[in-house]
Amino acid sequence: MISNQVIQTSIDELKAITKVDIYIFDQDGGKVASTAEEMTISRDIIVNFAGSPADSQVVGGYHFLKILDDGEVAYVLAARSANDDAYMVAKIAVSQLQNLIIAYKERFDRNNFFQNLILDNLLLVDIYNRAQKLHIEVECPRIVYVIETKMEKDNSAMEMLKGLFSSQNGDFLTAVDEKNIILIKSVERDESPAALEQTAHMIVDMMNSEALLNVRVAYGTVVRELREVSKSYKEAIMALDVGRIFYAEKNVTAYSALGIGRLIYQLPVNLCRIFIEEIFNGNQVYDIDDETLTTINKFFENNLNVSETSRQLFIHRNTLVYRIEKLQKATGLDIRTFDDALTFKIAMMVVSYMKFLDTVDF
Repeated sequence: MISNQVIQTSIDELKAITKVDIYIFDQDGGKVASTAEEMTISRDIIVNFAGSPADSQVVGGYHFLKILDDGEVAYVLAARSANDDAYMVAKIAVSQLQNLIIAYKERFDRNNFFQNLILDNLLLVDIYNRAQKLHIEVECPRIVYVIETKMEKDNSAMEMLKGLFSSQNGDFLTAVDEKNIILIKSVERDESPAALEQTAHMIVDMMNSEALLNVRVAYGTVVRELREVSKSYKEAIMALDVGRIFYAEKNVTAYSALGIGRLIYQLPVNLCRIFIEEIFNGNQVYDIDDETLTTINKFFENNLNVSETSRQLFIHRNTLVYRIEKLQKATGLDIRTFDDALTFKIAMMVVSYMKFLDTVDF
């Protein structure tokens, strides 16, 4: 149902144009909104009119009309003026408010529809029937973005995104929890991966500059039909988790670019523990100091190039070799060779995943 403030704004605008006072009551005779404080209408008159079969009535100089919602009385409107315009203005106000009720209900119904759609709570026949009723195109390429705000009960991010992504363009915003905003975006059939990523970065930049929020954005793949939107949503949620675990330095993560992180994320935790124990014969990997980890990461970034890594770290080449050999003694892996480097990289990602599982509240 529309708020009292929306109703008040609507009748205030009509009063400013027509100079006709308008009063809105609920079915029990309680005042919802009015353009004038003075009111000589008794509660009994309103209740009796609401329960009568009449569509309109004139009592004591007031024109009474019913505002309907699906054929049922939602409000009673009364209008009065010094001239003969009251009835016409009352009819206009009823039409405007009934259209507002329909628009707000459709908006709510769409929100409910998309929430159930992404959570797989709808049968296939219900998806098509409700989509037709809500005027939602079925065969349209769409992609789901998940915006992690980390701000509970804060509507500023949602309102800002609504100004950027409009339902008129086929986009829709909703939420299923208090920390993530879900954008179901309509895209072109030949939308490029670069354009999809650009949209994600635009959201991050706007949230950072205008709302002062440091958000993370993850997105799934483009789906061709409405029933597949839940697939893109699940991909986006996975991308958000995988990005948080393995690519913490990035604020945009695409499902299609998760690489080996997606594979590790789907491994059973027992298999991960067995892998770590077999590779390292214990828990030595947990004890690697930050300096060594920084060295290793930079070494991997430079494709196992010792000279370039030592230059970027501002250390002597022999110092770098010493650190690598120290790691080799602790783990049995020589990361100067491709096979051992790959094994160590995967092992460190598995360790990150296991640490993440230890902190998750299931």
